[in-house]
Amino acid sequence: MKNINYVINGVLAVAIIILFVMQFSNKKETTVTKAFAQGDEATAILPIAYVNIDSLLMNYNYAKDLYEIQMKSQENARLNLSQKMRDLEKDAVEFQRKVDNNAFLSRERAEQERQRLVKKNEDIQELDAKLSQELMTEQQQMNEVLRDTVISQLKAFNVDRGYQIILSNTGGDNVLLSNDAYNITEELLEVLNKNYSPANK
Repeated sequence: MKNINYVINGVLAVAIIILFVMQFSNKKETTVTKAFAQGDEATAILPIAYVNIDSLLMNYNYAKDLYEIQMKSQENARLNLSQKMRDLEKDAVEFQRKVDNNAFLSRERAEQERQRLVKKNEDIQELDAKLSQELMTEQQQMNEVLRDTVISQLKAFNVDRGYQIILSNTGGDNVLLSNDAYNITEELLEVLNKNYSPANK
C-alpha cells in the first residue's frame, strides 16, 4: 500500500513539473510538448531529440565544403614535401656519383656538400612537422567554426520546436536505441542546407 502511494505521488510530481515548465516557459507549446503533456505514459513523446552527427557531416553542404578545403590544404602540403624530397634525392644521387668519380677538388669540399645535404634533409623534416601542425590547427579551427555554426542554427531551429534536450549521436555511441520520432537529423539538415550557400564560405 505504501509503495502505491509513492508511485502515485511520483507520477503527480512529474506531471506538476511538466505543467510548471510549460506554463512558465516563454516558448510556444509545440506538438512534441503537447503530445507529452496529453499522452499517457506508454505513448507520450518526451521533448527531447537527437541528431546523427555522422549523417549530418556527410550531408551538410558547409561541412562538405570545409572538408574539401582541408583536403586541398593537405594535398598542397603533400605535393610541396614530395617535391622537396625528390630534389634532395636527386642531390644525394649526384653527390654519390661525384664521390664515386672523385669529382670533388678536395675532401673538405665533399664534406661541405655532405653537410649541405644533411641540413637540407633536416629542413625538410622541420617543414614536415610544421605543415602537420598547421594542418592540425586549421582542422581544429574549421571544426570549431562548423560546431558554432550548427549550434547557432540549432538554437534558431529549436525556437518553434521547444525541445528541452537535443543530443548528438555518433555511430550509435550516445543513443543506442530510440524511436525514430526522436531523430531530427533530416529536418535539421534541410534547414542547415537551406541557410547555407557556397558564397558564405
